[in-house]
Parts: sequence; C-alpha cells; structure tokens
Amino acid sequence: MTNAKTYQVSPNPIFHDQGALYVLFAGESQTSPDHRIGPKIYDYYLLHYIESGHGQFITEERAYRLSQGDLFLIHPGQLVSYISDQQQPWHYRWIAFAGQEAATLIEKVGFTLHSPIARTGEQERIGTYLEQLLVSFASQKESSDLAALGYLHLILAETSDLMIQQAVLPGTQSMTRRIVKQMIHYMSSQYAHPVSIEDMCNSLGYNRAYMSRIFKKETGMTPITYLLKLRIDKARQLLRERPELSTQQIAASVGLTDALYFSKQFKRFYQVSPTGYRASVHQYKHH
Repeated sequence: MTNAKTYQVSPNPIFHDQGALYVLFAGESQTSPDHRIGPKIYDYYLLHYIESGHGQFITEERAYRLSQGDLFLIHPGQLVSYISDQQQPWHYRWIAFAGQEAATLIEKVGFTLHSPIARTGEQERIGTYLEQLLVSFASQKESSDLAALGYLHLILAETSDLMIQQAVLPGTQSMTRRIVKQMIHYMSSQYAHPVSIEDMCNSLGYNRAYMSRIFKKETGMTPITYLLKLRIDKARQLLRERPELSTQQIAASVGLTDALYFSKQFKRFYQVSPTGYRASVHQYKHH
C-alpha cells in the first residue's frame, strides 16, 4: 500500500536574488508511483534527502538508483530528471540555495558533477534539520532567513563527515591528507592538556577506527604513538631549556600527569631517563 500523495513547499520570507549564500525555499513530498520531474534545468542548487522509498536520479552523465537515507544534489545549469519507484515511491525533503559562495561550499563537502550523491544510511539528523527548516519558513518570521543558513551548514556538515568516512569522495587521497593534517594540528596545539585520541576524534567528528587507519597509513605511526612522541619531544626541549622545572612539572606541562609513566615512555623513546638526559645536557654545556 502506498502513502497518500502530499506536497508542501515554503519559501524564505526574505527574498534574495544575490549575495554570498542564501536559502530560497524548502519543501517535502510523498510522491505518487512513477512521479517524474524533468528533464529540466534549475538555476540554483537543489539538495534532496530521501526519507523513505526508492527512485531514480538521472543526470547528463548517468542514472543513480537511490533509496532511504540517500541524498542527491542538483547543480545549477544541469539537465536532470528524477522518477519515483512504482512499488515504493519516495518521500523526500529538499532545500534550494544559491549565492557566490555556494559552489565553493559544495566542493568542500565533496559533491561534484561526477559525484552528486551521498549515501548517509540512517542519518535521521539531516531529515530533522530539513523538517525544522520547513517549519521555520512556514512561520514567516524574518529570523528564519538566518536560521536557514544555520540548517544548511548543519546539513552539509553531516553530509561532509559521512562522505569522508565512506571515502566516496573523488580525490580521497587529498581528503585523507587533509584529515591527517587536521589531526596533527590538533595534537600539536593540544598536547599540553591531558587530551586523548578519543577526545580528538570526538572534536574532529570522525570515527576513531577510521582515523587511526588513515593516520597510520599516512605517517607510519598510530595516533597514540604520534601524540606520545610529540609530548616526549616537547619534554626533552623543556628539560634542556628549563632547568628550574622538576621532572614532575615537565611531565604535567606536556599533558602527562603520571611522572612514572612519563619517565618510562621517555626511556622507551630515548634509552635514557629524563633525569639522565638532563644531566647529560648539563654536563655537555659545562665542558
């Protein structure tokens, strides 16, 4: 049994036809079997999220069979059509947006003309954001123009994470490198605090197993070893430059609160204890 056909669209109460980035309208529809749109061209970006059912999205390059949890992006100026399934017609939500910065934003997320889809699995948050946006526009409040930009960024942020994790991105190599750079930057700026790899993954919003895998592949080291080595190397510097600090204070200054553990790891990397290292540096300086 198919659901009754519904259709709802709400425009942004603030009219835009130029600017850096703006949302034009949002909508949702339970389509009827074999419901077809196109072939047609749009002059704005149109992102659809499939809440349930199946259908086909056809671009100038190829056809995609899509179902619940998938997203498809229509680029401006592209000839497209989309058709709902005969047995299980899709129910989807959409957001239309444009502006000078739209193309850059889309590229950043990972959408291209050759890769206009994202498979999100059961990512309900995207559907919820689109639903809230529709409610916001329907309220006709002027503030919903600002809210719309927030929802657009949240939707694209969720999509970006998913595309990275599934490595469906073209140029995954450069994307991998970018994530590894983010991880190194995070560790370099946070090593002085007692942060963990878990904290880093949560902070950057990626899956821990995935991050550890790409990090090791790129650097030859696990994130845990990298962070530890970073801390020990910073500690060596402090042992050389700050003779007034105790080993305990230096350990705490590089985010390691257990002095015994610090000493053991220092020895593991440099075959000498922190005290032994400091003494040898001191001796060298006075010869």
